[in-house]
Amino acid sequence: MNVEEIGSFDACTFPATSEQLVAECGETELTLANGTETIADVLACLPEQEFASAEEARQAVYGTLGAGAIGRQGYSDRDPTCPGETGHDRLSL
Repeated sequence: MNVEEIGSFDACTFPATSEQLVAECGETELTLANGTETIADVLACLPEQEFASAEEARQAVYGTLGAGAIGRQGYSDRDPTCPGETGHDRLSL
């Protein structure tokens, strides 16, 4: 995701509620690994939430993004599969 897209929070007045942020910059589209979402779509999961700062609002958006923000789900070329889990087969490039 492009961090500048969420930079629009810097122009908002804080503290602010999720409703106020949606009114001010809800139409801003976030470019994700597998599509796009608007800030309004993401903040819909956090009704009546109040944010003290732009950074707090950005972190909430990062934490609330859906599966579209993930490139290859379950993929890691570094972490082994946890004990008791069926993992993916290793692929040598």
